[in-house]
Amino acid sequence: MLLLKMAFRNIFRQRRRTIFTSITIIFGVALAAFSIGWADGTYNNIINLFTKGWLGHIQIHYKDCLDKPSLYKTIENYNQIGEKIGKIKGVESWTPRIFSAGLASLKDKTSGVRIIGIDPLREDQTTSFHKKIVKGNYFKDGVKNQVLLGKGLANILHAKIGDKIVLVSQGADGSIANDFFKVVGFVSTDDEMYDRNSFYIPLKDTQEFLSLGNNVHEIAVTVKNVKKVKEISKKIAEIVHNPDLTVSPWQEFAKDFYKAMKADKGGMWISLFVIILVVAVGVLNTVLMAVLERLREYGLLKALGTRPKDIILLVLYETNIIAFFSIIIGSLIALAVNYYFSIHGIHLSQSFTYGGMNFSEIMTEINLRSFTIPAVTVLLTASIVGFFPALKAAKTDPVKSLRFH
Repeated sequence: MLLLKMAFRNIFRQRRRTIFTSITIIFGVALAAFSIGWADGTYNNIINLFTKGWLGHIQIHYKDCLDKPSLYKTIENYNQIGEKIGKIKGVESWTPRIFSAGLASLKDKTSGVRIIGIDPLREDQTTSFHKKIVKGNYFKDGVKNQVLLGKGLANILHAKIGDKIVLVSQGADGSIANDFFKVVGFVSTDDEMYDRNSFYIPLKDTQEFLSLGNNVHEIAVTVKNVKKVKEISKKIAEIVHNPDLTVSPWQEFAKDFYKAMKADKGGMWISLFVIILVVAVGVLNTVLMAVLERLREYGLLKALGTRPKDIILLVLYETNIIAFFSIIIGSLIALAVNYYFSIHGIHLSQSFTYGGMNFSEIMTEINLRSFTIPAVTVLLTASIVGFFPALKAAKTDPVKSLRFH
């Protein structure tokens, strides 16, 4: 207790130096906490838009369908599977889909298209699909052979709302599938390449057009908490219990995006290391200067019988007291800044595309790790860099220090 009281007294003896050290630590903690909150908020926002916006957090396919897509690799009894999935705790929604290739023609324009069969109601509940319609209307109940075109495809075909497009493809029964589809709207997903060939048809019309019966190619699932995707994927696999079907979290069916995100996150840790290094150098410089200026004091303490380990503790107490209160102040500043930008976001002067998605603002996030990581790291760093000056103070020769200082 006596050492602690002495430490408190000593840190106020050189107020300018203490304030300088505190500012260094406060700035480092606040910047590190903001950086982590910013990175986590940005990545989680990207993940949410990238997966919930279309792909889903979890997908169910016929085995190896992801690597080798085929019209014939379908899921039977998708409604029964979907009902079971909907009862799992943490699942938000699910939707079935069909995919195939075809040739679309309008007057003298022809283009290869990707036929996408969607359940209008479930797709909208799962991915808010109606928000992607930039012109026209969503599918109407009871009206057959409607189509929504990707914005890029509409430009290629010079299509207008109300035009009738001829679609040709191959049915699952080996027949030639062909029919007219009326354009009811245009869709933009912010992925230009995807929108250049997207041809959306209601699920029932797609099943009839491709002679698929009641089968689908994919069931996309969204969850309430993206951090529990893998846990819920395992539960779905247990409930589905079909060796012919695979249940994949987004980290598997969007591997390229996941790898790019992981690599980008590595840059965040490098930035954090640089921030901590700056803090460490600042603390080391301050503590070392304080020790060198007080060698006479440490010599006197040793002459009075103070043990070397007590002198080490005294210096470490001083360092950690400054670090502790600086961390609290830095964390409060970071909390205020992160809270503000988690609500208002950071608007970019120029939008950017990541994983095929367009972003015009980035959001921060308030979470426990954005404060604990900088706090623990800075506290440990302060203790480590403070130990070496403390060791020098403990080795002070009383005779020399009292004679020459």
